[in-house]
Amino acid sequence: MASHPAIRRRSSQRRLLQAQTVIVVLGTLLGLAAGGVLTAMSAMTGGLVCLVPNLYFVWRLRGHHGGRQARRYVANFYRAEAGKFGLTVALFVTVFVLAPPSNPIFFFSAYVAVHFVHWLAPWLMRERPTP
Repeated sequence: MASHPAIRRRSSQRRLLQAQTVIVVLGTLLGLAAGGVLTAMSAMTGGLVCLVPNLYFVWRLRGHHGGRQARRYVANFYRAEAGKFGLTVALFVTVFVLAPPSNPIFFFSAYVAVHFVHWLAPWLMRERPTP
């Protein structure tokens, strides 16, 4: 029995965001083990700089879907993407001005790791059979 496309999309988005959150937590734990609390904070900050704009993007597009209102959906999509980009820039500026990371390698590694979770999107978003 096929579920409604909007429900499947929300479930897929949730799985992607959960995977990104897991990467942030793992990066933070790795930083804690490798260099202590300051390194863990650098990794967590880097992961959150990527995760928070993605949360904004999903929040901005909630409830909107294509179909008869495809033009409105595309406009909302571009607005959400522009907001995500602006938020990413603002977070980078905020982090580097107010609280520079003590370990930039862990900061950027966590950012890139969370960002690369999008490569797993086709696998995370596919429909899973129920047992």
